[in-house]
Amino acid sequence: MSARPWRWVPSLYFAEAVPYVIVMTVSVILYKRLGVDNSTIAFATSWLYLPWVVKPLWSPFVDLFGTKRRWITGMQLPLGVALALVAFALPLPGAFPLTLAVFWLMAFLSATHDIAADGFYLLALDEGSQAAFVGVRSTFYRIAMIAAQGALVWFAGQIETAGLLGREAADIRLAWGLSFGLLSALFLGLFLWHRFALPRPAADVPGRRRPAREVLREFGAVFVRFFAKPRIAVVIAFLLLYRFSEAQLVKMVSPFLLDPRADGGLGLSTKEVGLAYGTVGLGALMAGGILGGWAISRRGLRFWLWPMVLALNVPNLLYLWLAHAPPDRFLVVCASVAAEQFGYGFGFTAYVMFMILVSEGEHRTAHYALCTGFMALGMMLPGMWSGSLEERIGYPHFFLWVAASAIPCLLVTTLVRIPRGFGRKGELREREQ
Repeated sequence: MSARPWRWVPSLYFAEAVPYVIVMTVSVILYKRLGVDNSTIAFATSWLYLPWVVKPLWSPFVDLFGTKRRWITGMQLPLGVALALVAFALPLPGAFPLTLAVFWLMAFLSATHDIAADGFYLLALDEGSQAAFVGVRSTFYRIAMIAAQGALVWFAGQIETAGLLGREAADIRLAWGLSFGLLSALFLGLFLWHRFALPRPAADVPGRRRPAREVLREFGAVFVRFFAKPRIAVVIAFLLLYRFSEAQLVKMVSPFLLDPRADGGLGLSTKEVGLAYGTVGLGALMAGGILGGWAISRRGLRFWLWPMVLALNVPNLLYLWLAHAPPDRFLVVCASVAAEQFGYGFGFTAYVMFMILVSEGEHRTAHYALCTGFMALGMMLPGMWSGSLEERIGYPHFFLWVAASAIPCLLVTTLVRIPRGFGRKGELREREQ
């Protein structure tokens, strides 16, 4: 085992989460504050899922060329620079296309960093330490989500309202520029820390160089075996449709919270969104995920599948209620967001366990990566049209459509077959032996 994993495991998974949250969630809030329309926001930011969709295609090359440690630091430096580029681009006239191009770069860098960080974790720690620190890495990943989606957005909102330049549009750009500048400094600090703190495990060596034909043959065999799995059509349908409703909702939540009431939104300030959605909501998401994991460990995935499907979809009705009867109290909004996010966290646990089930057998790691690619595709495609749909029919009808979008998930769930006892405490260990 490498010495003192506390020196690097928390900071590594903090660094893994930050760019993902910035690209996937904070970018939506930023563009809404810059005055970009919902249709453009949803379409453009949904495309940013693409690197995670195709990540399995280039993950073997991270193994073959260079060490995992070098890949980690090699991605963190340009990620820190990219965050600074966003800050510099915001005051410019073409801020939207410029920052979007940088977010594209960040997405590919972040997806590659994910591959290297997860691989390094397995190489640098023995099995006992991997198990001991799995909760630590998950906790600090979520802390980073709250820091980026909660604290950073709240800070930007605070600067917005300070009126330093006396012009709203200029104050918004200044606020977000300062926020991304601070985040860039933090990330470059993480890069410098990891240059020093990351261990150099003996197992972290480049893969054996092999002829391209041999690599492609093995890579093709992984795909063939995945698509030869029993009931693969149902598996892929489930992976694509399980979050069909949530994929559309998640792109429009921040615009809904920020839009003025005259336009059908709730009229919250930027810092209120950072508190409600980025802090309270994420805290509830974490609680739901923890409870979901505990529940499956007690009774298994087969018992909890339908309750988790309903937990994922039914709370979306709260946004339909908020759109029809906007509350005057901020606390009510926070409670509603928390309830929906708690259900999402609880319900998403079933999805993760299903991916683990599908990945069992030979090429487990590669097949799990393919599952995450389908997961990202299932979020990307529905998200692309969500903004355009909302602009055509308005928030009340859009959230009604989101509720109805649960039907494909419910239908495909009836076709899923889960082995009895899968996921129950001790069952996974027995299946691996």
